[in-house]
Amino acid sequence: MSNQFILMVEDHYELAATVCEFLEEHGFVIDHARNLDAARNFLKTQPYHLLLLDINLPDGSGYDLCEWLRTDQGKDIPILMLTARDTLDDKLKGFTAGTDDYLVKPFDFNELVMRVKALIKRSLGEVSSSKIQIHDLILDSSTQTVTRAGQAIELPRIQFKLLKILMRNSPKVITKQEIIIELWGDEEPESDALRSHIYNLRKMVDKPFEEKLIHTISGVGLKVAFDAEAH
Repeated sequence: MSNQFILMVEDHYELAATVCEFLEEHGFVIDHARNLDAARNFLKTQPYHLLLLDINLPDGSGYDLCEWLRTDQGKDIPILMLTARDTLDDKLKGFTAGTDDYLVKPFDFNELVMRVKALIKRSLGEVSSSKIQIHDLILDSSTQTVTRAGQAIELPRIQFKLLKILMRNSPKVITKQEIIIELWGDEEPESDALRSHIYNLRKMVDKPFEEKLIHTISGVGLKVAFDAEAH
């Protein structure tokens, strides 16, 4: 196995030391941050294959770090939360913030390794197929770029994420409520925010081209698709 790098964010030193030692014995390379500030510094300067994240930290919540990574940084690094909180509401809050998996303390270390390997394997598989293409529209998650008919399209972060949601699910129709949840979680967006983003996305992706790929299905939602029979 080539080196796979993990950042553990945990303020309990003895637990962190034990987990880091166990994972290192299984071939992983581990960095340890004891608070959010240190974690952000690590994440800004080093690439990681996985983040192990506690919720209760001295300078804030692990949920905040999740949202910062997903929203401000636009990073898809797998996140595994390690926490004593085990209620359904806690888990839903974590998944809404952007975590990929949840392991309740105390946990079995062998189960931890199993989940770490599964998340990294899935992530590396997604990287290898990071390009999504529908007709002449290509979205590349690894480079955060969009092209259509060979022309680069510069999209703001929210519109890039919106297009990715639609292309990832094509040709399925996605309801506006599903889109709102994926874009903003449980935070209510400003009035007409989604309508505005859809309008601007259409202006960039469809308006300059003959074929329209973004379709509104009245009373249902949106989809991205190319109707070959219509051309």
